Amino acid sequence: MDRIISTPIDTRDAWIPTPQGRLHARHWSAGDGDGDGDGRAPIVLFHDSLGSAALWRDFPERLVRATGHSVIAYDRLGYGQSDRHPGAQGLGFVLEEARVGFPAVRDAFGLDGFILFGHSIGGGMAIACAAAFPDACRALVVESSQLFVEPHTLAGIRDAEAFFARPGQLDRLAKYHGDKAAWALQAWIGTWFDPGFADWNLDAQLAQLRCPVLAIYGDQDEYGTLAHPARIERGLKTQMTLRVMEGCGHFPHREQGDIVADATARWLERECLRRNPASPG
Repeated sequence: MDRIISTPIDTRDAWIPTPQGRLHARHWSAGDGDGDGDGRAPIVLFHDSLGSAALWRDFPERLVRATGHSVIAYDRLGYGQSDRHPGAQGLGFVLEEARVGFPAVRDAFGLDGFILFGHSIGGGMAIACAAAFPDACRALVVESSQLFVEPHTLAGIRDAEAFFARPGQLDRLAKYHGDKAAWALQAWIGTWFDPGFADWNLDAQLAQLRCPVLAIYGDQDEYGTLAHPARIERGLKTQMTLRVMEGCGHFPHREQGDIVADATARWLERECLRRNPASPG
């Protein structure tokens, strides 16, 4: 693979209305067009349970430089710079993102075709969106993503709950979520430990996917085991590529960001060539 973007990366912010409130989104591009006529569909990032567009840090730029695709990240309602959530997070929040949040982002940016990249529970949302829009989703990347409620995940969340209960630690979330930080933390913990969420899974959505899937997991993930990519592979009717990152925890895009960006770029290029063997490399 020889596509490395060295020109400055352009960024712009957008505010997107939804029935419940405005969403904040950020767009990164190399300034050479956002269309997908050459196969470079924009990559949309879905953040984790305590994440935001800002918490992707420099990874979107790395992804633009490695792939040549523009990148869009947005704050879900209740997170980051988006508006406050009007109530409690419902147990169906993963599928709800495919019905409300993502369609609003798609309309705002005019995305006829797209690639989805989701981290942690954001990977579950990316799966739900890929299943909801199978004709438009060109490819799907899931990173450290949960597909069901696993004891290892619950243990990790309990440890995080104890950490954020320490004096001053909620301020770390407030840096990114403002006065929504306590809501975001409770939404995460409360949902996963709600008895009504115990049987949650995305098996039905996996069976609806038509696009190729890249699954990236750390072998030392604090919030999930490799049972999750195994379940993805069992549930798919399409092709999955698994990349296990050695010595890596729950945040491969932070811990080994260049490797994740490069692996994503190489995989996308291989998939493009596989689907269009006559196209130039």
